[in-house]
Amino acid sequence: MDGAMYREILANNLLPSVRALKMGRGWVFQHDNDPKHTARATKEWLRKKHLKVLEWPSQSPDLNPIEHLWRELKVCIAQRQPRNLKDLEKVCMEEWAKIPAAVCANLVKTYRKHMISEVHRDYLFVNFPVGAIFYLRISCLSASSTTMPSDTC
Repeated sequence: MDGAMYREILANNLLPSVRALKMGRGWVFQHDNDPKHTARATKEWLRKKHLKVLEWPSQSPDLNPIEHLWRELKVCIAQRQPRNLKDLEKVCMEEWAKIPAAVCANLVKTYRKHMISEVHRDYLFVNFPVGAIFYLRISCLSASSTTMPSDTC
């Protein structure tokens, strides 16, 4: 997927989803630092649409609520054991269509609670000047570390 396809997906799905979930105007869009998300054209598209975007520090743990949805979707797809690419596409579309809007709304509603629980597990909260929130796993940091630890921590 490239930036143009990403922007097309946003155009066709983001605002209709916000309306369907009845999120109102107080929401903030979140995506990570993937190059298609940070591309100049994508930032400009989001700006023109007057969308507020959560700043997301590089190398931060993935606390994006959509990841919970992807995990559930992968489990459902694996249980159906698609045999080929065409079957996989069909199964993906069917399983995605089965996800109730309430599940998505609940992921959004419980986001703050999830972030707080992560902090209480063993993360250090750091508030950066740009207003982004960053979590460093305490048990993985060494005194001389200047980068995020690996996923094995």
